[in-house]
Amino acid sequence: MSESKKKVLIITYYWPPSGGAGVQRCLKFVKYLPEFNVEPHVYTVENGEYPSIDHSLEKDIPKEAVVIKQPIWEPYQLFKLISGKKKDDKVQAGFISEDGKDSFVKKLSIWIRGNFLIPDPRRFWIKPSIKYLRKYIEANNIEAVISSGPPHSMHMIALGLKKSFPDLKWIADFRDPWTDIDFYKDLMLSKWADKKHHRMEMEVLQKADEVITVGPTLKKDLEKIRGSKVQLITNGYDSDDYPDFEGDLDSKFSMVHIGSLNKDRNHPVLWNAIADLTKEVPELKDALELKFIGPVDASLKSSLNDNGLLDFTKFMPPVSHEEVRFFQQSARVLMLFINRSPNAKGLLTGKVFEYFTAKRPILGIGPIDGDVATIFKDSNLDDLIDFDNKEGMKKFILKHFDLYNQRKRYDGSESLKKFNRKDLTKELVKFL
Repeated sequence: MSESKKKVLIITYYWPPSGGAGVQRCLKFVKYLPEFNVEPHVYTVENGEYPSIDHSLEKDIPKEAVVIKQPIWEPYQLFKLISGKKKDDKVQAGFISEDGKDSFVKKLSIWIRGNFLIPDPRRFWIKPSIKYLRKYIEANNIEAVISSGPPHSMHMIALGLKKSFPDLKWIADFRDPWTDIDFYKDLMLSKWADKKHHRMEMEVLQKADEVITVGPTLKKDLEKIRGSKVQLITNGYDSDDYPDFEGDLDSKFSMVHIGSLNKDRNHPVLWNAIADLTKEVPELKDALELKFIGPVDASLKSSLNDNGLLDFTKFMPPVSHEEVRFFQQSARVLMLFINRSPNAKGLLTGKVFEYFTAKRPILGIGPIDGDVATIFKDSNLDDLIDFDNKEGMKKFILKHFDLYNQRKRYDGSESLKKFNRKDLTKELVKFL
């Protein structure tokens, strides 16, 4: 007689057809959970305000998954109305200002978001979700719940369920910090709002049966608040997404950044270094192409213009996850930028691991004593370069420009095995 499957409810805002980085972690967990005798029930929104749409991700949803979608009301349509945006315009997360304008309406909306939409603009989904899921849990014999944030409203839904079902196993997954996230300082919080954020954060961290997160530094920071152990399950890569590349490398010396790029990830020292090299090495000037795929902050375009690099630059809209693989694997150099923010040492995004599997040189800029720098060293990559190390940036670019005509790839297969999404899901199952 076969063992009965464990039923787990996963509460996540980001789910296909949502594109972007936020969807990957839960999606890959759900993809592989059935292989460990776990039946995933996914609770998500019917009409989310997603940064991009990517239907190609839907192929990863296993047939065993039960996906429940409920409507959500979010204040973004009101913001679009008063700010003159079109109904279908995307509202970028992470304070990306593509037009570079800090209008009164934009500042007012940020103030309202910080002080009244606590913990985030999805707060209006908390109470109806708790009400709906109480019945669902009883009707479907759900044994555990996993909440994934941000948005941290997902944790508040799980907290409400835990209060109703004390024996329900609750795992809170923090993909990013809460009160220590890089844009927290930009929310223009009152003392009252700041205290409320911290109070809610502490209640979630202390009431959850298990807390998991993506990096060693964030793990330590959350443990200080929780007062007990936080488990580490990093992001990773899915070998299914990266078959052997049979295409050609870009004909230009392409330096490619994929994903959103906000003001804190714009590093003017790099653009200045590249501008110097175009004068010092004429061959580089003829071959150079800077490529940005995804939304970028206006500060980036300003920095490129100041350094005379716009003529070498191509801006592209977001592409599907399948297309991302092509751009990653055909790039001459991939650019990985860590936010220049107080929590920079603990930032460890899923992009790091996807870049690894593309087997291309990675120009990484960030704190040299942070989590990403450690993984670079452990994976035999070029060292992460400090934010202000202009000479280090120039040295890296010249090194790989010298290899420009060689089809040489970094092979990190052995060191990357521990970051396989299937193996990481196996770690998650242990906590269930």
